[in-house]
Amino acid sequence: MIQKVVNNKGGLHNRITKKLRLLPFTLAETNEYLRHNNINLDHYQIAQLYMAMGGIPQYLKEISPGQSAAQNIDRICFTKDGILQNEFNNLYQSLFAQADKHVSIVRALANKPSGLTRKEIIAECGLSTGGTVTLLLEELTESGFISAYLPFEKNVRDSIYKLSDEYSRFYLKFIENSRATGAGTWIKLSTSSSWRSWSGTAFESVCLKHIKEIKAALGIAGVYTEESAWRYVPGKGQPGAQIDLLFDSQDFCISICEMKFSNSVFTIDKAYAADLVHKKDVFKNKTKTAKTLFIVMVTTFGTQDNSFKIGLVQNDIKLESLFN
Repeated sequence: MIQKVVNNKGGLHNRITKKLRLLPFTLAETNEYLRHNNINLDHYQIAQLYMAMGGIPQYLKEISPGQSAAQNIDRICFTKDGILQNEFNNLYQSLFAQADKHVSIVRALANKPSGLTRKEIIAECGLSTGGTVTLLLEELTESGFISAYLPFEKNVRDSIYKLSDEYSRFYLKFIENSRATGAGTWIKLSTSSSWRSWSGTAFESVCLKHIKEIKAALGIAGVYTEESAWRYVPGKGQPGAQIDLLFDSQDFCISICEMKFSNSVFTIDKAYAADLVHKKDVFKNKTKTAKTLFIVMVTTFGTQDNSFKIGLVQNDIKLESLFN
């Protein structure tokens, strides 16, 4: 559609009267939709559903009242008649003529949660440079499967691409090669170490889709900001640093966001506090910024007050703020 209709160079050129972008529901809209269907789940339960299937109404309509998030995911994704058990291949094949190439990019990004540049995607997927790659990335971006993030003080050519489709990430991590199927599968998987690593990445992705809500919680909704990511790749044997979200504000401040998913209040220990200090120091030294740096924690239930948090974390945002 992008090439044949939107960017048509023939008879359809400039014939589009209006473009309507149908985006997935936000967390707040998902909550409203579920309540309209008499499904009453708290924010933590809804976040778990969102992390597995996103804000897609076609998927959300399968949620049944009286069941927890885990029970619904179990039924929809891991039982014989679950609509999402085999949705992945059908989804891409129905949308793209060269679906195998699109899927290869999605798989590469799923294996690299920190994201890949265009050059890295070409290398990972064995693609040739040129217009084909540009078209593949454009189609995946326009369709909402991937997102491009501009690194701090870099240009568009340095964009970092990340997988943004929740279902694709979930399918590739848990459904595709799962030996277990049937009732109880997800409830068992959700206690594994692989679940813990996935939930952190999935929650970060959800947060990146709710930047407006995070800005409002920080009290900078009306302040001009530039949102970006940043990473430092050092020489061999040297520790690097990565920031998945930062707000560069016009008021000469930069907020560095750390996003953590947990089933209780998040606790900053000595090791993690040292990691935050390292990340902040490396960012300041490598970017040569003179702006004031703030560390922001975005978590499910808040961050525990202790000696490591005090003086280090300036703002503490809870999951509930993403529903506003």
